[in-house]
Amino acid sequence: MSEPKTSSSLQPASRTPLLDRVNSPEDLKRLSRDQLPQLAAELRDEIVRVCSVGGLHLASSLGATDLIVALHYVLNSPRDRILFDVGHQAYAHKILTGRRDRMPTVKKEGGLSGFTKVSESEHDAITVGHASTSLANALGMALARDALGQNYKVAAVIGDGSLTGGMALAALNTIGDMNRRMLIVLNDNEMSISENVGALNKFMRGLQVQKWFQEGEGAGKKAVQAVSKPLAEFMSRAKSSTRHFFDPASVNPFAAMGVRYVGPVDGHNVQELVWLIERLVDLDGPTILHVVTRKGKGLSYAEADPIYWHGPGKFDPATGEFASSSAYSWSSAFGDAVTELARQDPRTFVITPAMREGSGLVKYSQVHPNRYLDVGIAEDVAVTTAAGMALQGLRPIVAIYSTFLQRAYDQVLHDVAIENLNVTFAIDRGGIVGADGATHNGVFDLSYLRSIPNVGIGLPKDAAELRGMLKAAQEHPGPFAIRYPRGNTERVPEGTWPDLPWGTWERVQDGDDVVILAGGKGLDYALKAARGLPGVGVVNARFVKPLDEKMLREVAGKARALVTVEDNTVVGGFGSAVLEALSGLGLRTPVRVLGIPDAFQDHATVESVHARAGIDAPAIRTVLAELGVDVPLEV
Repeated sequence: MSEPKTSSSLQPASRTPLLDRVNSPEDLKRLSRDQLPQLAAELRDEIVRVCSVGGLHLASSLGATDLIVALHYVLNSPRDRILFDVGHQAYAHKILTGRRDRMPTVKKEGGLSGFTKVSESEHDAITVGHASTSLANALGMALARDALGQNYKVAAVIGDGSLTGGMALAALNTIGDMNRRMLIVLNDNEMSISENVGALNKFMRGLQVQKWFQEGEGAGKKAVQAVSKPLAEFMSRAKSSTRHFFDPASVNPFAAMGVRYVGPVDGHNVQELVWLIERLVDLDGPTILHVVTRKGKGLSYAEADPIYWHGPGKFDPATGEFASSSAYSWSSAFGDAVTELARQDPRTFVITPAMREGSGLVKYSQVHPNRYLDVGIAEDVAVTTAAGMALQGLRPIVAIYSTFLQRAYDQVLHDVAIENLNVTFAIDRGGIVGADGATHNGVFDLSYLRSIPNVGIGLPKDAAELRGMLKAAQEHPGPFAIRYPRGNTERVPEGTWPDLPWGTWERVQDGDDVVILAGGKGLDYALKAARGLPGVGVVNARFVKPLDEKMLREVAGKARALVTVEDNTVVGGFGSAVLEALSGLGLRTPVRVLGIPDAFQDHATVESVHARAGIDAPAIRTVLAELGVDVPLEV
């Protein structure tokens, strides 16, 4: 009589049998080339499973999977350097380099970063979160290699969206001039987060419809089937196929910069990619391999709507269904307000650097298409274009994330502020953003903007104040920044345009013993902390520049102490502004400055970072107790 089957023997076979054998790039190389397509498919299944928990970068990682398998199959990481622009497409890279078991921790406190990070793994060549930086980094590594007499390979993966950034194009220009050995893989999926825009994007699309491209693509496929033929023969065919590049109607910008160009090729044919990378990576000088991929590859609903599935919330992998939410975001509040404002004021023109969806501008772009401009991932261009508009009588609004406005600091100063131009900056994601971590936290804007003459700064407490500030900024001369956090707010009725006297604060809780000064997110915490505490006042310090010196003099003249609260670095921010103003007024009222410490904050929930930084309600109550306020014990 046979033994009964054990429970373990009844378990279903693994859905990822090849991936289960790969815990490092060395394990990957033990597979045959014929197994690579299956491995890529299993990787995509694993990425979908991990991303279904919510908030992760899904579509871009699916699109780059075949390419990442090919790169790791050929190159020897970490000795060879593989760089990913932005890094949000690198989940397959993380899995193949020994981090599969930690993938559920991506973007969670204490877990893996959502991008590549040098301190996380020796296989991560650069720490990154912003676009267009990979090529300059790669050039630096190639120059360092040659200067030190070393012989590792350098390969940079950059999306076509990142090429809209001036830094990437400037790096290409220098790369062509220096002529160092390196491989640049252009991952062409027609997308950044929103659809790509601009002349270069049109050029890419033009390549794919030309007869010579179709011939070249076919030649590439034949090459894979005949891998024993020398590369010279393939390159000869490619040269014939790409001769039309030098036609005046279709000039190859890469060749013009001195960079060898191969492609376009199918970015989902992993075997073809292996064959090409093997032969291109050792060629003298820089080479661009142009691969055409599909964002969301392998997941039908992600392929159909890659914008939504760029970074979705929690969903059912089998159906693509997700939990609906009725929450009203600050981005939506801005989008609704500016759409209505543009109906009233024909001078209104909105510019964004590739952040239509994130900045809540889908509706605006549809209602006012002739007064909307997406410049791609080129923040400096967005700001200086706005300056040109303002010089000619428009009232442009630049909708931008705080972390990305950092990249246009000089343009704000040089092109807008010096001539006191009427440009409004709608700064989304001001303060700690949470899961995206140090590269995306918007905790420096109050400091760097406050240092620029003529620039006003407002922190609305809600959607109504946001509208009031937008309206005021359109009428007030000079540049003005309206900064609001990531998260949700209360919806307000259409037609809400409260009158906000420029540079004024608002008392929101009476009390003269200790007064808390805060705006934006900090005001929420201040009100919770001060609730039920007699003698503790709270002021909505909604204008950081100019400060309401009249009210500041009043409260500082009566209070034993002031407490400032801000979702910004303590270095040069709102608290510093209050201290400077008190010094100028000749007042010596003690001030406790609460804000983000002078250190980069890793990814975690917003609430966790704020608690750690000491600016949430319990932390403020602790400070109040230290100042002698009778704070009852929490139940």
